[in-house]
Amino acid sequence: MKKKGEPDKEYLFDKPRNVKILFISFYSSLFILLGLEFFVHKHPYFPWEEWPEFYAVYGFVACVVLVLVSKYILRPLVKRREDYYD
Repeated sequence: MKKKGEPDKEYLFDKPRNVKILFISFYSSLFILLGLEFFVHKHPYFPWEEWPEFYAVYGFVACVVLVLVSKYILRPLVKRREDYYD
């Protein structure tokens, strides 16, 4: 419990500098991995797996579709009225 006059506890991502460092590290690792894909030999089973950055685009599209399906199809199925438990 916080005592009167005691400052709030500061967390890791409260400082904008730490958030900026995190984003820079995420984006740099993204570009490194996307660049490495041109040098790694793939063993495709289907022809479209040979396309450059296929798996990155496939993963992004799958994530967007998952969010949209959960928002517009699944949410109305499990949503309850505001006074459901009253």
